[in-house]
Amino acid sequence: MAFQPEKVQAVLFDIDGTLSDTDDQMVARTARMLKPFFRSRERRQSAARWIVMEMESPGNFIYNMADRFDLDSFFIRTIQRISQRKKHKVKSYWMIPGTKEMLAACEGRFPLGIVSARDAHTTNAFLHQFSLENQFQVVVTSQTCRYTKPFPDPLLFAAEQLSIDPENCLMVGDTTVDMKAAKLAGMQAVGVLCGFGREKELLRAGADVILPSTADLLSLF
Repeated sequence: MAFQPEKVQAVLFDIDGTLSDTDDQMVARTARMLKPFFRSRERRQSAARWIVMEMESPGNFIYNMADRFDLDSFFIRTIQRISQRKKHKVKSYWMIPGTKEMLAACEGRFPLGIVSARDAHTTNAFLHQFSLENQFQVVVTSQTCRYTKPFPDPLLFAAEQLSIDPENCLMVGDTTVDMKAAKLAGMQAVGVLCGFGREKELLRAGADVILPSTADLLSLF
């Protein structure tokens, strides 16, 4: 189905790879680990990006299997315990260039929401770092609903909180998980190429339109 901008009354955003430049951050970290194996910086970067891309799909699969069998709470508690042991380390996030300006331009035009598979702590830390807390009317994390993406539950919850029909909501994300969740929720979906997803797989998963970056969103309206 062709994208219908006139139907959009609210916009929901994923975080990793959509607002947060997580993939480049992970690639940079992985490239540093590969330094002993590759003299060429270009080869290190290429190998690191391949590793990060390949790890993303199994990661989503494992998390969603845990979610299906109600083990995600155990995983989250474990991650939180590990994080508490590293309190002396302050996590710093990267933001995709131009995205903060795009969100500012959306303010007053659409109600905005976050639908992320991140836990509440790291979601709020990202929003706080870039002073984005007041720009989103609803924030849905991995623990808000019983099931997370690719189940439609968190997207439907966000639409309900915004008092907007799902068919009038737009989901913006960088993975097939985001696209599948949007389609199951009856929403339109925009796939962005600034994260983990590739154009062909995002289209197969149901993306109505593809953008080079989340920062380009307003070009659709």
